[in-house]
Amino acid sequence: MEGTEGNSRTVLVTGGSGFLGGWCVASLLNAGHRVRTTVRDPGREAELRARLAPVAEAGDRLSFHVADLLADDGWAEAVAGCDFVLHVASPFPPAQPQDPDELIVPARDGALRVLGAALDAGVERVVLTSSVAAVRGGVSEAAAPLDESSWTDGADERLEPYTRSKAIAERAAWDLVEDRGERQRLAVVNPGAILGPALGEEDSTSLQIVGRLLKGTPGIPRIGFSVVDVRDVAALHLLAMTAPAAGGERFIAVDRFMWMGDVAAILRERLGSAAPKVPKRELPDFLVRLIGRFDSSVRGIAKQLGQRVELSSEKARSRLGWQTRPVEETVEECARSLLVEGEA
Repeated sequence: MEGTEGNSRTVLVTGGSGFLGGWCVASLLNAGHRVRTTVRDPGREAELRARLAPVAEAGDRLSFHVADLLADDGWAEAVAGCDFVLHVASPFPPAQPQDPDELIVPARDGALRVLGAALDAGVERVVLTSSVAAVRGGVSEAAAPLDESSWTDGADERLEPYTRSKAIAERAAWDLVEDRGERQRLAVVNPGAILGPALGEEDSTSLQIVGRLLKGTPGIPRIGFSVVDVRDVAALHLLAMTAPAAGGERFIAVDRFMWMGDVAAILRERLGSAAPKVPKRELPDFLVRLIGRFDSSVRGIAKQLGQRVELSSEKARSRLGWQTRPVEETVEECARSLLVEGEA
């Protein structure tokens, strides 16, 4: 629903050039708000405006600010005069680095940098994008769906750097607002595997789930994930931004668990001849592990073989009225957008 001039607010979105960040910007614009977003390269403004054009009318309600998660410069100016901040920016590489600090430092320090600047500027609320990795890391099976009371141990060096980075960054954010006595000014969204339509050319790691299947992998590994639509995650950010019940809370954002084979079946059924390379056969676990010894992008997948951990988003649904669209629709629209952009 379009917003009106009377309820328009000013919102900073960090990482607006990313998959989720772009949809957060679009959702805010469509709700009538004024939006700022941060970029490291000011030369990308025209490109980002073009990507948003099919889904949102920006005009002069969108502005760009130069800032980097690893530097203090620019953040005070970016948050000055803002009512809310959505801190979406955080590194999510396709392969895990050998040095965990390559992910942990920008995730943690960036969160503290943005949150601190926002609190100092009098922002009403900051919504931090975390991940279910900060909820379920290290858990290979659970008797009941995990909820927001579950926490990943960021100090566990057996976990992948990305998983640790999300837990450490979120913990640091909660510690900061607790220390300052301002817990109600922070809300956290913990999404699962984010799929959905791409805004132009995307390099989002989560989209590779569908992209690799469309390109024709040798087979389907026995891994699964809790899927959620990018538009629904953006909607939850907006709910958490303003709802009184969201202050000081974290919210898991998932629809349902799916095996990669389930995703492949949806692609074959809904796209038919448009997706001729989608594999049908399942790869044996031993073969995936063998490939992982030589391919760093597969190594992390091998550690998840056969794991099914359910997560509950009941809190977001019952407290904030959050709703999700069918995952079949999400997968299909994701695939069609990748085909149009030549990403698959």
